[in-house]
Amino acid sequence: MAKEIPTMFSKLLMFICLFMFMLNFHSSHGEQQEFELLLSFKSSIHYDPHNFLSSWMNTSSNTICKWQGITCDNWSHVNTVSLSGKNISGEVSSSMFQFAHVTNLDLSNNQLVGEVVFNAPFLSSLLYLNLSNNNFTGPLPQSLFSSPFINLETLDLSNNMFSGKIPDQIGLLSSLTYLDLGGNVLVGKIPNSITNMTSIESLTLASNQLVGEIPTEISLMKRLKLIYLGYNNLSGEIPNNIGNLLSLNQLDLVYNNLSGPIPESIGNLTNLRYIFLYLNKLTGPIPESIFQLKNLVSLDLSDNYLSGEISNLVVNLQKLEILHLFSNNFTGQIPNTITSLPHLQVLQLWSNKLTGEIPQTLGMHNNLTILDLSSNNLTGKIPNSLCTSQNLQKLILFSNSLRGEIPNGLTSCKTLLRVRLQNNELSGKLPTEITQLPQIYLLDISGNKLSGRINGIKWKMPSLQMLNLANNNFTGELPNSFGSNKLEGLDFSHNHFSGFIQIRFRKLLELVQLKLNNNNLSGKFPEEIFKCKNLVSLDLSHNQLSGEIPAKVAEMPVLGLLDLSENQFSGEIPKSLGSVESLVDVNISYNNFHGSLPSTEAFFAINASSVAGNKLCGGDSDGTNGLPPCKSDNQMNSATVLVLVCFVLTVFVTLSGAVLFVRRRTKSFEVRKVVENEDGSWEVIFFDHKASKSIKIEDVLSSVKEGKVITKGRNWVSYEGKCISNDMQFVVKEINDANSVSVSFWDETVTFGQKVKHANIVKLIGMFRCGKKVYLVNEFEDGKSLSEIMHNLSWQRRIKIALVNRKDVPRLQLNLPGIGISFIGINGFGSSSYIAPEKRKGKEVTEKSEIYSFGIMLIELLTGRTPEDIEAVQKKNNIVEWARYCYTDCHLDTWIDPVIMKGEDLSAYQNDIVDTMNLALHCTAGDPTTRPCARDVVKVLETVQCNRITFC
Repeated sequence: MAKEIPTMFSKLLMFICLFMFMLNFHSSHGEQQEFELLLSFKSSIHYDPHNFLSSWMNTSSNTICKWQGITCDNWSHVNTVSLSGKNISGEVSSSMFQFAHVTNLDLSNNQLVGEVVFNAPFLSSLLYLNLSNNNFTGPLPQSLFSSPFINLETLDLSNNMFSGKIPDQIGLLSSLTYLDLGGNVLVGKIPNSITNMTSIESLTLASNQLVGEIPTEISLMKRLKLIYLGYNNLSGEIPNNIGNLLSLNQLDLVYNNLSGPIPESIGNLTNLRYIFLYLNKLTGPIPESIFQLKNLVSLDLSDNYLSGEISNLVVNLQKLEILHLFSNNFTGQIPNTITSLPHLQVLQLWSNKLTGEIPQTLGMHNNLTILDLSSNNLTGKIPNSLCTSQNLQKLILFSNSLRGEIPNGLTSCKTLLRVRLQNNELSGKLPTEITQLPQIYLLDISGNKLSGRINGIKWKMPSLQMLNLANNNFTGELPNSFGSNKLEGLDFSHNHFSGFIQIRFRKLLELVQLKLNNNNLSGKFPEEIFKCKNLVSLDLSHNQLSGEIPAKVAEMPVLGLLDLSENQFSGEIPKSLGSVESLVDVNISYNNFHGSLPSTEAFFAINASSVAGNKLCGGDSDGTNGLPPCKSDNQMNSATVLVLVCFVLTVFVTLSGAVLFVRRRTKSFEVRKVVENEDGSWEVIFFDHKASKSIKIEDVLSSVKEGKVITKGRNWVSYEGKCISNDMQFVVKEINDANSVSVSFWDETVTFGQKVKHANIVKLIGMFRCGKKVYLVNEFEDGKSLSEIMHNLSWQRRIKIALVNRKDVPRLQLNLPGIGISFIGINGFGSSSYIAPEKRKGKEVTEKSEIYSFGIMLIELLTGRTPEDIEAVQKKNNIVEWARYCYTDCHLDTWIDPVIMKGEDLSAYQNDIVDTMNLALHCTAGDPTTRPCARDVVKVLETVQCNRITFC
């Protein structure tokens, strides 16, 4: 027995040694594996701006516990990886999700991309996972929502690009206390199984595309303190049993389609501090139980269909700081008890049907910073107490029936930033004190009954950006200064101001809009205004201003609207007026102007009413602008043929690639959306507001199916289109080309729709794409192509227009690149059968290919012949062949259509026509390299007496 003891002891010792060896082996092996996983993650990082991963060096595995962002447990295993907010970028490596012992993984607030893949049993020890604020894509990792992760307590995947549905198995994560899946593109319903997470305290699914109702079993999640389901498409009613969530501190269901009443049971939630239910479709009154929630700090029920009166019980909400009830149907008076809320800072009740007076003690016992009661039916005087706290910043009371004078309590409120009192019945003089307030940036008191003189006041408003005193009864001269060099908008219209305009414009370099119309101002045009280089809109109409228009008006770089109508201006209109492309709206009617109308772009298609009441000339044979033709117009010369040509070339030289940009300083409109129908998922883009509201994909498909063809090209067909539900007409262009589904074609076409904005160019108003189907939608022009009416027009009229709409306004139809048609196709011109030879042969297309199409158009404009005429009558293969024959062997009489020749003597400018035809033939040369470039074409046209043409 004595001998056996040493033997047993030795065996035990050997076993212990073996166990320790195995333990050390596995530990060493685990460290090496973790070492390799971390280095694999580092290798996937493209950008590490703070060099945070510089300590992750390929040296020895026993150093990883000292790396930045890495923490190890007692056995030297990595248990925490914390890389939050390091702004690192790259495609996330799957190695980061293969640790066996990590309990805390935080990659939030970086620029990581790619799909997230979890593979059990890795990360089965995980308690905290935060991948928020990255660019992860793909579906939520399915394996994450399984039993191996039952111990997970915090899961934050917010603000990524995860898509698909929330897995039904999410309820297996029964230990979760915090879940945030907000800010993704998740779809489908909220799974009922989510209510199995009875330990959860914070639930956020906001800013996705979730639909359906809020699960009624939500009442089982009794530990919930925060619910945030806003910015989805949830519908149905708010569950009545939500009142069982007694721990709830914040309820946020904003921007959904929730309907029905606010449940009375909400009054059970005595711990509630924040209720946000705005932008839904809730109806009925505010339940009185809400006014028992004495811990409420913020109550926002705005933008719903709530009705009834605001209860006096609001006085119970003594901790309330913010009350938003605007954009509802509330009636009755503003309760006086609201004045007794000591912490109330923001009160917004605008756009309701409230009546009666504003409580006269409002603000006296409150801490008001923002007050907006606009667009109601309030009467009485503005309370003197609103700024008692001396914290009031925004006072918005417009569109009511308030009367009396502006109270002294406001004129001494130096914290005011924004004051809007317009469209009331305020009277009296403008208080001097209000013009001394240092922080106001917007003051609008228009549409009242204020009176008196304001030029004697010394204005000291250094922050002022917008000042509107329009539609009052102010008299006397205009002030010359406002104590601010930040003014952007100034509106003194519809008053009784008189005298000269002596405003010191040199100090108003930021001025964008100036309205002095409908006063009794006299004197000359204020030349100092030319220092306002940012001025977009200038209205001096309906005054007694006299003298000539200074030529410098044409030098104002961004002027878009100029209204000088109903004055006593005289002289000739500066020839350069309107030469800056920004000017799109001019009205000079009812003055004493004489001479010819300027031939600049702003006057090209001006409305007759905008030039009436003068002694101007410059009309055409069709009387487009209501003016008689000038005498010089009767003496034709060859250069007149190039009116439209020069106009087109002026913009043609801006061609870059194959897209024409005709820029306008107007705010662009664009709507993008995805529409589902039986044919699939359609990508839809609109560039026109009216079209976006009226035209549906069904209208486009129906128009194509009906098949009323307008024009055809090699790779496209245009159909007449009409909305099914209204009378809106449009033109659908069906693109039949493999390249039409390419990214480059689509992107170029989008750019075309965004940038081409011109009164004389037919607009692209919409685009539809589904698979290989592409439809472009243009605005409808009720008119005829030039080829249809060519023989009924004089030459003068013929060369001025390309497409005559119902108002006789010339319209150019610009065709899109990449679909085998010419750069510019004036309807009836530039037929797709006559594209450049290299296009037909599939060779490289360059700018010279577009010059060929332009040459075709020149030939047609010069001769009055279409390609179809040449084939049918002249028996030549194409118009270029015929033109070359005529140029070499024929007399001028053969070139020109005899109907057009009738009554017109063209011999006086025969040489110019010959020179222009020579240019056209160079443009249509068979070898692209011998064709001139756009700039050279312009130079040649200028030498052909282009200086005599109105558009050159």
